Amino acid sequence: MSAEMIILVLLIGTALAFDFTNGFHDTGNAMATSIATGALKPKVAVLLAGVLNLVGAFLSVEVAVTVTTSVLKVQDAKTGHLLSGIDASMGLTIIFAGLIGGILWNLLTWLFGIPSSSSHALFGGLIGAGLAALGMSGVNWSGVIQKVLIPALAAPFIAGLVAACGTWLVYRISRNVVKKRREDGFRWGQIATASLVALSHGTNDAQKTMGVIALALITTGHLTGDVKKDGLPFWIIFSCALAIGLGTYIGGWRVIRTLGKGLVEIESPQGLAAEASSAAIILSSSAAGMALSTTHVATGSILGSGVGKPGAEVRWAVAGRMAMAWLITLPAAGIVGALSYWLSYGLKSATGSQLVGDGVIFLILVGLSGYMYWRAQQQKVDHSNVNADWDESTNSVVPAEVRESKVAKPTASV
Repeated sequence: MSAEMIILVLLIGTALAFDFTNGFHDTGNAMATSIATGALKPKVAVLLAGVLNLVGAFLSVEVAVTVTTSVLKVQDAKTGHLLSGIDASMGLTIIFAGLIGGILWNLLTWLFGIPSSSSHALFGGLIGAGLAALGMSGVNWSGVIQKVLIPALAAPFIAGLVAACGTWLVYRISRNVVKKRREDGFRWGQIATASLVALSHGTNDAQKTMGVIALALITTGHLTGDVKKDGLPFWIIFSCALAIGLGTYIGGWRVIRTLGKGLVEIESPQGLAAEASSAAIILSSSAAGMALSTTHVATGSILGSGVGKPGAEVRWAVAGRMAMAWLITLPAAGIVGALSYWLSYGLKSATGSQLVGDGVIFLILVGLSGYMYWRAQQQKVDHSNVNADWDESTNSVVPAEVRESKVAKPTASV
């Protein structure tokens, strides 16, 4: 097996690992409100979300087309051939470095329970690596602005407005209904709308990884450049669907907790309005090929549900921390992507082997990922404590009883 083929296989595995982190990082987008209100038990919720994410991944390839054409400028838009000055070796390293930026930012924000955008982490990593390799000409700026940045800015506000109006309307219509009966009825609606969000998440987000794998195969000549016309091989669609489905089933409990308990104390009518708003916006954007952040949409909807309910309290400190993470996601992942590319390129120049360069940045990814997972296990958030009361004095995603149990040390007898 040639060095190029080994790197391609390693890259595809890394892309599927990103897809897996996307699944567990963004599970909360669909199921946080259903878990918080008790409409679904935590493990049932993530199982349902996992299955629907898997199914949703088979519904469209429009967003995958966006990833292959609208982020990096490495191929001719008409012929699909690599542009002059770009070879397969450079193209693979750019994509590899971009994936590393996306994965590490996903894991870091998951560790702190911040609902940051997996999509923007991926695009930031790819843009950073593209800039490091090719300069400003390596990025399709018009595509990034139209398909990524404008939706990123507009989506949370639109989602928040729709959810706020929907929440107000739901409470207005049901104001004379006995509270218990109202809660029970809306829980069924909440399950249905949450399922739609999970389905739409699979449709939108799994395609981004499909697009990355397709771009790598285009770079090496294993796939034509016209994904929209020729479609994608079944194995790409199936593997990406399976990876995001499994990741979703694992359950990103830290992010689920922040969305379900950290922003607003959610009731079933709010959950219904938030999930319905999210599903409508994500599905419509997927049909238009927009690489929308489902996290931004879901978070905006949950905040809107808090604003729309009379007398509800929104924890703006938590929302502000999330907004700050949103602002730095693209540049932070971009810096990691650029550094990863430069390190790989430097090692390749020193050793004459691309396999050495890409292998080293892969090992760094594995090491840092393992460390963050270990850190998370020291103060574990899971299905058993995801609905514990939120501590407003610290706004920490880790429940107070977990932190206190780690601080308390047994006293040695003298």
